[in-house]
Amino acid sequence: MAESILKVDGIIKSFGSVQVLKNISFTLEKGQVLAIIGSSGSGKTTLLRCLNFLETPDGGTITVDGKLLIDGAEHKKMTDSEIRANRLHFGLVFQSFNLFPQYTAFHNITLAPTLALKDEIKSKGLKGKAAIDYKAERMSQIESDALALLERVGLSEKRDSYPCELSGGQCQRVAIARALAMTPDILCFDEPTSALDPELTGEVLNVIRGLKSKDTTMVVVTHEMEFARGVADKVIFMANGVIEEEGTAEELFLNPKSPNLRAFLNKAKNK
Repeated sequence: MAESILKVDGIIKSFGSVQVLKNISFTLEKGQVLAIIGSSGSGKTTLLRCLNFLETPDGGTITVDGKLLIDGAEHKKMTDSEIRANRLHFGLVFQSFNLFPQYTAFHNITLAPTLALKDEIKSKGLKGKAAIDYKAERMSQIESDALALLERVGLSEKRDSYPCELSGGQCQRVAIARALAMTPDILCFDEPTSALDPELTGEVLNVIRGLKSKDTTMVVVTHEMEFARGVADKVIFMANGVIEEEGTAEELFLNPKSPNLRAFLNKAKNK
């Protein structure tokens, strides 16, 4: 059995007196696509936010590629630099794009790697001319990578366009390229088509399908059941803050065991 790149063990998360995540555990192998499905309020987005350190779990552990990133039981407050370092393992594509409106598509993609370059130079102990030369070399690579990513998501001709000049589908494709620019171990999507008109949904889902490879590990929170069924190697159905059922796409969609999952799939089918 292949070694897991992601191991989530016993994650719990409460907001006030409401426990939103209740002992969530699963593993994911490198190159797999995990689809997380479930009704609104089931805990899907909170789980994704815990993975990306936008929320801190109250208990449980998250391990990536054998490295323990957080142990919620310790209640250790991470420093900003530790949070930034942990987030580098994950790329997150939001529902509503979250592009910077004042920057072009190209600049949106190069911004995070450029900001990270300062920490990179510091960690290498470079100063003076060595730091200047290294920065110039890395900036050239960052810009080259951004152009390649724009081509990968089919937007080479939009490099100098601002978000207000792009369709919703194009904005989401720029957001995907931006997440990829940091070369994360795991790429996460939070309902990537929920803010799009139906005719634009297909273009974004096609880009995500095209990313699937042995080197790209993805976690996708989605309400697109046909997409989940066709792309996911593994599916998790969440209800009331727990994983009620998990397995392959074939197992969950063709032979659902949970009454809640059967009801959820029937409802999705009749929409």
